[in-house]
Amino acid sequence: MNTITHLPSLKQLRYLVALEEHRHFGRAAAACFVSQSTLSAGLKELETVLDAELVERNNRTVVFTGLGLEVAQRAKRVLREAEELAEAAAKGREPLSGRLRLGVIPTIAPYLLPKTLPHLRKAYPKMQLYLTEDQTARLLTLLEEGTLDLVLMALPYDAADLETLPLFSDGFHLVTRKDDPLAQKQNPTTADLKQANLLLLAEGHCLREHALAACRLPQADSGGFAGASLNTLVEMVAGGLGVTLLPDMAVPSHVSKSGELVARPFDRTGAAREIGLAWRTTSSRGAEFKEFGAALTKAARAAGIAPA
Repeated sequence: MNTITHLPSLKQLRYLVALEEHRHFGRAAAACFVSQSTLSAGLKELETVLDAELVERNNRTVVFTGLGLEVAQRAKRVLREAEELAEAAAKGREPLSGRLRLGVIPTIAPYLLPKTLPHLRKAYPKMQLYLTEDQTARLLTLLEEGTLDLVLMALPYDAADLETLPLFSDGFHLVTRKDDPLAQKQNPTTADLKQANLLLLAEGHCLREHALAACRLPQADSGGFAGASLNTLVEMVAGGLGVTLLPDMAVPSHVSKSGELVARPFDRTGAAREIGLAWRTTSSRGAEFKEFGAALTKAARAAGIAPA
């Protein structure tokens, strides 16, 4: 059996991954905080160690060989596992004391984080929290690639190969103008919505599917309009163009400051989305993420966002 005496270094693998992501030697070098000549030399050393060509070099473009692409994908996994090894060691010293890269969807981030992060930072002063806000699908892609450690999202969601942890329920309110007949309904129902022009977020926002499921509506005709944000939906309602459904946590931000709008709790058992966390099943930080979830839920309850 042959013994491999020379192995790639993590630095060399990091250079390769950066080049695969940026497809430009200068930008890859900047991302690694080294000079372009240092990055190029490191990649040549990697090719020498592997005895294989990974990148075709010319003056215009960066072209990876088939083997180069395969090595880059494997390098991502190696780097991720090396990071998790270091983070597991840090976790053993003190929970939530190191870096935590958290992705959050836009229908949660502005309503939950400003009121809960001060509590979390006080409870875990050594936690280094890095936030990314985006739609669920893109966040889960970043999670699977190892760019994120954890995603704060709304459930249910088809998240195969990920571990999920439900935290608390977030119901829905129907938002209308004060002069809309539905404003007189204290607890509007699905039957009421069938007669209204229901404005919802565009396809790709999980809140759209959760709202439809909560109301048992297979689809909604918004008159050709699909919003990009909850703020846009609320402004459309204020303009008399329809009604919308807001998650409970968003109501104080969008409705309480407006004298034109009314928010009524939607009357249906189980009409809610579940706020939860997701992480890779291969992560060694599962226990730490569960502690983070418990602390976040406690902070949300203290802020009056999560039900007691």
